[in-house]
Amino acid sequence: MFAKYKIRHNDNLTGIICVCLAGIFFSCNDAAIKWLSGNYPLHQIILFRSLFGLILTISFLVPLQGGLKILKTNLLFYHLIRGFLVFFANLFFFLSLPLMNYAEASAVFFIAPVIITLLSIFFLNEKIGVHRWTAVILGFLGVILILRPGSESIQLVAILPALAALCYATLHIFTRKMGTTEKASTMAVYIQISLIFLSSLLGLLIGDGSYEAIAPHTLSFLLKPWVMPNLNDGIIIFFLGIFSAFGGFFISQGYRLSEPSKAAPFEYISLILSLMWGIFLFNEFPDFLAYFGISLIALGGIYIYIREGYRASPKILEKPL
Repeated sequence: MFAKYKIRHNDNLTGIICVCLAGIFFSCNDAAIKWLSGNYPLHQIILFRSLFGLILTISFLVPLQGGLKILKTNLLFYHLIRGFLVFFANLFFFLSLPLMNYAEASAVFFIAPVIITLLSIFFLNEKIGVHRWTAVILGFLGVILILRPGSESIQLVAILPALAALCYATLHIFTRKMGTTEKASTMAVYIQISLIFLSSLLGLLIGDGSYEAIAPHTLSFLLKPWVMPNLNDGIIIFFLGIFSAFGGFFISQGYRLSEPSKAAPFEYISLILSLMWGIFLFNEFPDFLAYFGISLIALGGIYIYIREGYRASPKILEKPL
């Protein structure tokens, strides 16, 4: 079903760069959705973001990888599974944003690289060496320092980003499997179509807002009635489409080029950026332990980058300049 594909060191490094770029786009996406969460229902934001994202993906990214012919696939069922996984990852994570500190929600979500590493052992038969385990453990310890389990800041609502992390990690195991035959923009298109379908269905079922008054506060962001965006919010939603299109493309490209356990630690760049957005947009200031956690997360990613660059350099230098 899936073709065999041997990963080269320079593929891993290219994939890592793509994952970092995706992290930048996704962190902007998350901050913008938190900004809009007080006025619009989640399914409406996801729908319009995905519509703009699909248009940009088909008009700009698909032509770069071969045109509309690359949308033909023999793995439609797996694309649909990825679509459901990314929808529920979005649903769980974004539901937590109005209820939690932005940095804390992002930190809980970043158990995902650890889950990806574990799943890649069982489902992809990858060998995880001491260097990658060191990077993952450093990043995980950084998350622990930021969250400080047992403190009053951790609530039951933290289960939501944890569930999002599980869906997200499983998604990228499929991405890795499918990446041997599918283009990144192909996977991005099917993701956007899945999000459009599922968010539209949710909007038809609950978009009138009739359930908001009787539902728990946790679901308020999901059950708000649809609202016509004003001009400023409409511009933000349009940029959400840009963030979604390029983030989806780069994350798919990253995980189809690189082994998940190598690329996963670099997703921590989103956590670092989320702390920055928390300070500048939401007036959420981390304390000393949070800064120390950020340092551990960054150290883990830089360590793997230097290690992979060192291992790849002899291969690169053998090629003609």
